[in-house]
Amino acid sequence: MAISAQSAKAFEDHNHQRCCGEVLEQAHKLATSGGLRLTPVRRRTLEILLEEHRAMGAYEVLERLAKDGFGKQPPVAYRALEFLVENGLAHRIRRLNAFAACMTPGQPHAPAFFICELCNCVAEVQDVSVRQAVEAAAAGIGFGVSRANVEVVGTCPACHKGRDQ
Repeated sequence: MAISAQSAKAFEDHNHQRCCGEVLEQAHKLATSGGLRLTPVRRRTLEILLEEHRAMGAYEVLERLAKDGFGKQPPVAYRALEFLVENGLAHRIRRLNAFAACMTPGQPHAPAFFICELCNCVAEVQDVSVRQAVEAAAAGIGFGVSRANVEVVGTCPACHKGRDQ
Protein backbone atom coordinates (compact mmCIF):
# COMPACT_ATOMS: atom_id res chain seq x y z
CA MET A 1 0.00 0.00 0.00
CA ALA A 2 1.61 3.28 -1.13
CA ILE A 3 0.28 6.24 0.81
CA SER A 4 1.49 9.75 -0.04
CA ALA A 5 3.47 11.97 2.35
CA GLN A 6 0.48 14.35 2.64
CA SER A 7 -1.86 11.58 3.77
CA ALA A 8 -3.76 12.03 7.01
CA LYS A 9 -1.87 15.21 7.96
CA ALA A 10 -5.11 16.40 9.54
CA PHE A 11 -4.78 13.72 12.19
CA GLU A 12 -1.05 14.20 12.79
CA ASP A 13 1.01 16.79 14.62
CA HIS A 14 2.69 18.77 11.83
CA ASN A 15 3.87 22.22 10.78
CA HIS A 16 0.50 23.46 9.55
CA GLN A 17 1.84 26.76 8.22
CA ARG A 18 4.35 24.91 6.06
CA CYS A 19 1.71 22.40 5.00
CA CYS A 20 -0.62 25.20 3.82
CA GLY A 21 2.22 27.11 2.20
CA GLU A 22 3.22 24.09 0.13
CA VAL A 23 -0.33 23.54 -1.08
CA LEU A 24 -0.75 27.24 -1.95
CA GLU A 25 2.53 27.15 -3.87
CA GLN A 26 1.41 24.05 -5.80
CA ALA A 27 -1.95 25.72 -6.53
CA HIS A 28 -0.24 28.86 -7.82
CA LYS A 29 2.05 26.81 -10.09
CA LEU A 30 -0.90 24.79 -11.37
CA ALA A 31 -2.91 27.95 -12.09
CA THR A 32 -0.01 29.65 -13.83
CA SER A 33 0.92 26.64 -15.98
CA GLY A 34 -2.73 26.00 -16.86
CA GLY A 35 -3.53 29.59 -17.74
CA LEU A 36 -6.02 29.82 -14.87
CA ARG A 37 -6.76 33.02 -13.00
CA LEU A 38 -6.30 32.55 -9.27
CA THR A 39 -8.08 35.82 -8.46
CA PRO A 40 -7.86 37.35 -4.98
CA VAL A 41 -11.26 35.91 -3.96
CA ARG A 42 -10.36 32.44 -5.29
CA ARG A 43 -6.98 32.53 -3.54
CA ARG A 44 -8.55 33.70 -0.28
CA THR A 45 -11.18 30.97 -0.52
CA LEU A 46 -8.43 28.37 -0.87
CA GLU A 47 -6.56 29.92 2.07
CA ILE A 48 -9.74 29.73 4.19
CA LEU A 49 -10.14 26.03 3.33
CA LEU A 50 -6.50 25.43 4.22
CA GLU A 51 -6.63 27.17 7.60
CA GLU A 52 -8.07 24.09 9.25
CA HIS A 53 -8.07 20.50 8.15
CA ARG A 54 -11.83 20.26 8.05
CA ALA A 55 -14.58 20.64 5.53
CA MET A 56 -16.41 23.95 5.44
CA GLY A 57 -19.84 24.78 4.08
CA ALA A 58 -20.26 27.47 1.45
CA TYR A 59 -21.97 29.85 3.87
CA GLU A 60 -19.17 29.50 6.41
CA VAL A 61 -16.69 30.34 3.65
CA LEU A 62 -18.91 33.26 2.60
CA GLU A 63 -18.91 34.67 6.14
CA ARG A 64 -15.12 34.58 6.21
CA LEU A 65 -14.89 36.17 2.74
CA ALA A 66 -17.29 38.93 3.80
CA LYS A 67 -15.14 39.70 6.86
CA ASP A 68 -12.22 40.10 4.46
CA GLY A 69 -14.20 42.53 2.28
CA PHE A 70 -15.06 40.22 -0.63
CA GLY A 71 -18.83 40.69 -0.52
CA LYS A 72 -21.79 39.07 1.21
CA GLN A 73 -23.67 37.55 -1.72
CA PRO A 74 -23.71 33.72 -1.92
CA PRO A 75 -22.50 33.64 -5.57
CA VAL A 76 -19.16 35.08 -4.38
CA ALA A 77 -18.39 31.94 -2.39
CA TYR A 78 -20.11 29.47 -4.71
CA ARG A 79 -18.24 30.69 -7.81
CA ALA A 80 -14.89 30.59 -6.04
CA LEU A 81 -15.57 27.11 -4.62
CA GLU A 82 -16.78 25.86 -8.01
CA PHE A 83 -13.60 27.15 -9.66
CA LEU A 84 -11.42 25.45 -7.03
CA VAL A 85 -13.26 22.11 -7.36
CA GLU A 86 -13.33 22.18 -11.18
CA ASN A 87 -9.60 22.84 -11.29
CA GLY A 88 -8.54 20.24 -8.73
CA LEU A 89 -7.70 22.70 -5.95
CA ALA A 90 -10.52 21.63 -3.63
CA HIS A 91 -12.87 18.70 -3.16
CA ARG A 92 -16.56 18.59 -2.39
CA ILE A 93 -17.30 16.39 0.60
CA ARG A 94 -20.81 15.29 -0.24
CA ARG A 95 -21.61 13.73 3.13
CA LEU A 96 -21.11 17.09 4.81
CA ASN A 97 -22.29 19.25 1.88
CA ALA A 98 -19.01 21.03 2.34
CA PHE A 99 -15.63 21.66 0.76
CA ALA A 100 -12.02 20.87 1.68
CA ALA A 101 -8.77 22.01 0.10
CA CYS A 102 -7.04 19.41 -2.04
CA MET A 103 -3.77 18.51 -0.38
CA THR A 104 -2.19 17.35 -3.66
CA PRO A 105 -3.40 19.74 -6.37
CA GLY A 106 -2.41 18.91 -9.91
CA GLN A 107 -1.78 15.24 -9.22
CA PRO A 108 -4.20 12.65 -10.60
CA HIS A 109 -5.71 10.79 -7.70
CA ALA A 110 -8.77 9.08 -6.29
CA PRO A 111 -8.78 10.40 -2.74
CA ALA A 112 -10.27 8.72 0.26
CA PHE A 113 -11.62 11.18 2.81
CA PHE A 114 -11.64 10.12 6.43
CA ILE A 115 -14.29 12.27 8.13
CA CYS A 116 -14.59 12.50 11.89
CA GLU A 117 -18.25 12.38 12.80
CA LEU A 118 -17.58 14.28 16.04
CA CYS A 119 -15.37 17.23 15.01
CA ASN A 120 -15.75 17.15 11.17
CA CYS A 121 -11.98 17.01 10.74
CA VAL A 122 -11.21 15.66 7.26
CA ALA A 123 -8.05 13.85 6.24
CA GLU A 124 -7.44 13.35 2.53
CA VAL A 125 -5.55 10.11 2.04
CA GLN A 126 -3.79 9.36 -1.24
CA ASP A 127 -3.49 5.62 -1.41
CA VAL A 128 -2.49 4.14 -4.76
CA SER A 129 -4.37 0.94 -3.99
CA VAL A 130 -7.65 2.92 -3.63
CA ARG A 131 -7.20 4.39 -7.12
CA GLN A 132 -6.21 1.00 -8.53
CA ALA A 133 -9.25 -0.67 -6.94
CA VAL A 134 -11.61 1.97 -8.34
CA GLU A 135 -10.06 1.73 -11.82
CA ALA A 136 -10.11 -2.08 -11.75
CA ALA A 137 -13.77 -2.17 -10.71
CA ALA A 138 -14.63 0.37 -13.42
CA ALA A 139 -12.69 -1.52 -16.10
CA GLY A 140 -14.50 -4.71 -15.13
CA ILE A 141 -17.81 -3.16 -16.17
CA GLY A 142 -16.47 -1.08 -19.04
CA PHE A 143 -16.88 2.19 -17.15
CA GLY A 144 -14.57 5.17 -17.74
CA VAL A 145 -13.78 7.05 -14.53
CA SER A 146 -13.40 10.80 -14.80
CA ARG A 147 -13.42 11.50 -11.07
CA ALA A 148 -13.75 9.44 -7.90
CA ASN A 149 -13.56 9.90 -4.19
CA VAL A 150 -14.32 7.71 -1.21
CA GLU A 151 -15.79 9.07 2.01
CA VAL A 152 -15.16 7.12 5.20
CA VAL A 153 -16.96 8.23 8.37
CA GLY A 154 -15.69 7.44 11.83
CA THR A 155 -13.76 8.96 14.70
CA CYS A 156 -10.41 10.74 14.38
CA PRO A 157 -7.56 9.81 16.73
CA ALA A 158 -8.11 12.86 18.98
CA CYS A 159 -11.86 12.30 19.38
CA HIS A 160 -11.42 8.54 19.70
CA LYS A 161 -8.89 9.12 22.49
CA GLY A 162 -11.32 11.54 24.17
CA ARG A 163 -14.08 8.91 24.09
CA ASP A 164 -11.82 6.38 25.81
CA GLN A 165 -11.11 8.68 28.74
